[in-house]
Amino acid sequence: MKIQFRQIEPFVKSPDKAARVILVYGPDSGLVSERSEIIGKSVVDDLNDPFNVASLSTAILSDDPARLADEAGAISMMGGDRLIKISDGSDKLTVLIKGYLKDPNPSALVIIQAGEVGPQSSLRKACVTAKNAAALPCYVDDERDLARFIKDTIQGEKLRIDQDAVMWLAANISGDRRKVRAELEKLVIYKGEEQSPISLADVTAACGAAGAQGFDNLVYNVAGRNSAGALKAYATLMAEGAVFVVILRALQTHFRKLHLAKSHMQSGLDMDMAMKKITPPIFFKQAPMFKSQLSSWSLPALDQILSKLTELEAQCKQTGMPVEILCSQAILAISKTRRS
Repeated sequence: MKIQFRQIEPFVKSPDKAARVILVYGPDSGLVSERSEIIGKSVVDDLNDPFNVASLSTAILSDDPARLADEAGAISMMGGDRLIKISDGSDKLTVLIKGYLKDPNPSALVIIQAGEVGPQSSLRKACVTAKNAAALPCYVDDERDLARFIKDTIQGEKLRIDQDAVMWLAANISGDRRKVRAELEKLVIYKGEEQSPISLADVTAACGAAGAQGFDNLVYNVAGRNSAGALKAYATLMAEGAVFVVILRALQTHFRKLHLAKSHMQSGLDMDMAMKKITPPIFFKQAPMFKSQLSSWSLPALDQILSKLTELEAQCKQTGMPVEILCSQAILAISKTRRS
């Protein structure tokens, strides 16, 4: 079965009992792990339970395919359903999973964790088309979804947070869910038991490093035609383990904002009114840079940049492509674009 976007969160909290195999996949490895854990705990309380949980991998099952059925059919001395966790999921599992789904153990749940698998992936297709399996995507949060996650997490810690602080965090700690949650945990520790709302000053003090060397540094240097600064910011992100999809989405988001504001200006709005149409709003400290970039980019040029970034994302998803080199070349080319 295919899980639609609006069905993802309800499914994670309460998985469909008909799904005996669940493929959790996507470029956000932190979110893949987080959702797999939540789903797994719908079967067992302790994900490290040696009696009811088995941890396998694609490599293990390639060497010993019968292991899947053996683990799923094992009867625990302590009773209860079984959880089978498979890491590094790939199309090498397709034949095995298809065979297992013909007669799965109704008392066992198989969770397969995988990275980015395209629509043509045979494993993804198998889990989408089977009535007793499911494919659950985990894509990088955009700023709006991230802002919602930040608010929910902070409220779950019995704390409050100012809106400008949420905006700053959403713009500056984008990345995989594991990184975002780590930054929020750091912020909660920093705030301690103080009852006042978390302020902008609090988040820049606790998470400032995430913003100072973060994605905003990259996108504003690229759009500001600062090639040296852009490549330095890119190198920093790569050294920190940033996923190329996150980098591309950050660039796409920034240039879409420029495109939207520029379109409103061509429709007759002044610059300030055009910027107010952008959601979430531009962080006030970045507004002067954004205005300068609005003045220097034409709408046709922004169209071309967005097309290049879409094409680059498609290229980077092809097996064997030199992703890091392609991204650096694109960043250099865009940042060297002449003023229009």
